[in-house]
Parts: sequence; structure tokens; C-alpha cells
Amino acid sequence: MSGRGTPELSIVIPCFNEAENVVAICRAVGAEAARHAHSYEIILIDNGSTDGTRDIIRDLCAAEPRVRAIFNTRNYGQMRSPTYGIYQASGAAVIGMCADFQDPPEMIGEFLRLWRAGAQIVLGQRRSEEGAGLLGPVRQLGYAVLGRISDYPLIPGVTGFGLFDRVVVDTLATWNEPEPFFRGMVVESGYRLALVPVDRPARAAGTSKNDVAALASFALSGLAGSAKTLLRAPILIALGTGALAILLTLGSITAAFVGGPVWSVLAAALALAMFAVLMLFVGLIGEQVRVIAERTRGAPLVLESERINFPATRATAPTVHAS
Repeated sequence: MSGRGTPELSIVIPCFNEAENVVAICRAVGAEAARHAHSYEIILIDNGSTDGTRDIIRDLCAAEPRVRAIFNTRNYGQMRSPTYGIYQASGAAVIGMCADFQDPPEMIGEFLRLWRAGAQIVLGQRRSEEGAGLLGPVRQLGYAVLGRISDYPLIPGVTGFGLFDRVVVDTLATWNEPEPFFRGMVVESGYRLALVPVDRPARAAGTSKNDVAALASFALSGLAGSAKTLLRAPILIALGTGALAILLTLGSITAAFVGGPVWSVLAAALALAMFAVLMLFVGLIGEQVRVIAERTRGAPLVLESERINFPATRATAPTVHAS
């Protein structure tokens, strides 16, 4: 197969400091794609790596024309960069997956089978978060909160690992989303969807970039469609105040047993709880104001510093999200 033309399958792999994994994931994905797809391309979109990942990607591109690269000018976060990479793919089907083997390449064949059977969206759904430590409960809490207040259903265990039909990608690319919560957008679109159970393997090498703070930020971005800014300060204050109110409530229970000032402590806890609720709604209003500002501004999802091995027809792809 040549590296030219429109492939049946595009596989988009976001990278950030993945020098230990990028060669192995590229080989594994390429082997599975060659086995199951009529033709394919692999797009590695690097989000400002500082560990030599870019040099390794250049070597991969030099050795294999079906491996393409996009280098961002800086780190644009875990929502904008992967989504932008998907929008730059040209395959009839597009798969998005992580570089660290937490999304198993062996699922590519099953994804393609369901897509050829008529599914327009195929999502990998993790059976559990075992081995995830504290991050598992944090994810579960995030799904529970978003699921209750979202305008559309969110599917627990779905991390963004999935296949998307060309129609789905082209449709979502026209949405004016400055902070695209892609896993939610595909569900919101209403296209035919299939779920595939996926076991959660261990990360192959290196350390995960998704600590508790990163996941909390991601959840808030998914809720309000914005990045972390000063407008988010009221939400952070609300979380801190709410935690203090809980502690005071527990303290009032203790005071009841030792003869302390129960009612005064409860009154303070109630006042803090009311303040926390107020600040939460102020913060959400600020988040929505920022979304409106970003949409009006028409800023790019990412800016590219370089792209490699893209055909001439895609060599100057736009970097601004559609409006």
C-alpha cells in the first residue's frame, strides 16, 4: 500500500512525552490495521513533548509514509489536541486511541467489524477501573455527576477510545466547540452507536499524565466546555467551602457527645453549605460566559508548528475550529 490517497482507516494517537511507548504503539497499531483494514494511515499528534518524542516520531515518519505527524506549537490539553487530530484524519473510519497501550490495539478488528455491520460510532467501554487506585473512584464520581446534569446521557467507562464514521467526524467538525468534549459530543450527535467491552490493561511504560487534578479539570471542562481560568475560581471556592461544611457537620456530631456547642457549629456548617452552593452556580455562569467568549473569538483548537507525510491536498489543513 502506498502512503497516498484516501485510506479506509485513520488511527489518531495523541502523544505527550511518550518516548517510551510511541514506537511500540505505532508498530502494534500498524500490524492490526494491516490485518483488518484495506488501507490505513496513522496520525501521531504531539502536544508539546519535551522528552524526545518528536525526534522518534520523525524517524517513524521517515521509515513509513503511512505514519503522519502533527506537531503542536505548545500543549493544548487533553481535549483540544486529540479532537483536532481526529478532524485532520481522512479515513472512511477514524479510530482515536491513547499512546500508552491502555487502549488495546487488538480491538481494532472488532471496531471495524461493527462499523462495517452498520454502526456509525463504536466505543470501547471499560469493564472496570481495577488497578486505577484513587483515579477509579474519581472517574466514577465524575460520570455520576455529569450523568445527572448533562443534557444527554453519558456512558460510564467510555474514555474516548472508539471508531467514528466519516459522517460523524465531518458533522462534529462543524460544531463550534472551543473545548470539545468529544466523547460526549459523539453521544449527543445521536448516530448509530455500538459498545464493545474492553478490559483495562496496565500502562506499558512511563507514567500517566492523568492525575486527580487533571481528571477533575477534565470533568469540569466536560461540564461547562471551558479550560481552567480565573472564571473557575468560584467553583474551586465552592468545593473547598463545601468540604469545610462537611467537616463542621461531623464536628457537630462529635460535639453532641462531648457536650460542646452543637447548634452553633451546625449553623456555621449550614451557612458554609449555602455559600458553597451560591459560589458553584456563580462559577458555572462564569464557565458559560467563557464558552460564549471563545466561540465569538473563533480561536483555533491548536496551532501547528509542523506536519509530516500528509498528502499535498492536506498539507495546509486549517487550524481553526469551524464556526
